[in-house]
Amino acid sequence: MRRIPAVIIVLVYSLFLISTNTFAEEAMDMQVKSTAFEENGLIPRKYTCDGADVSPPLRWAKPPAGTKSIALICDDPDAPMGTWVHWVIYGLSPETILLPEGVLPQKSVLGGAKQGMTDFRRIGYGGPCPPKGPAHRYFFKVYALDTELNLQSGATKQDVEKAMKGHILSEGQLMGKYGR
Repeated sequence: MRRIPAVIIVLVYSLFLISTNTFAEEAMDMQVKSTAFEENGLIPRKYTCDGADVSPPLRWAKPPAGTKSIALICDDPDAPMGTWVHWVIYGLSPETILLPEGVLPQKSVLGGAKQGMTDFRRIGYGGPCPPKGPAHRYFFKVYALDTELNLQSGATKQDVEKAMKGHILSEGQLMGKYGR
């Protein structure tokens, strides 16, 4: 008879752990999508240096309560000289859940969001442009932050990551590939 209450306690505790872990995973996951390509899919030429080199349309889940701003970083970890930064944008309104195709390469866009410096040494999106060989992976990472970043336009990825440290409420990413 003593075993039954112990079994019930273990079952209830296990269900509690499963439900809280599931909730925590959902809270930390902002699904990121594009109408231009799917997760792990090929990025169309239009969004690369071989095409129009315009930013792809991106959409993400509504950020959690308490979000004060959104940031996005796009990079290529497969670049021969180390991770190559293709886009840095921060200070997006917490109500923002999409970026349209072709965000202009300006210091300030979309109602006051700021764009940072890429490894192309310019502000704004720079599309995939890998050397000939195997396809590279491009990660579009979106961050919901509990603060507004106190950075000027032109900040680097490292500046943004340092300012975000300890302030990320939720994040998500979309990975696409491109090769020549």
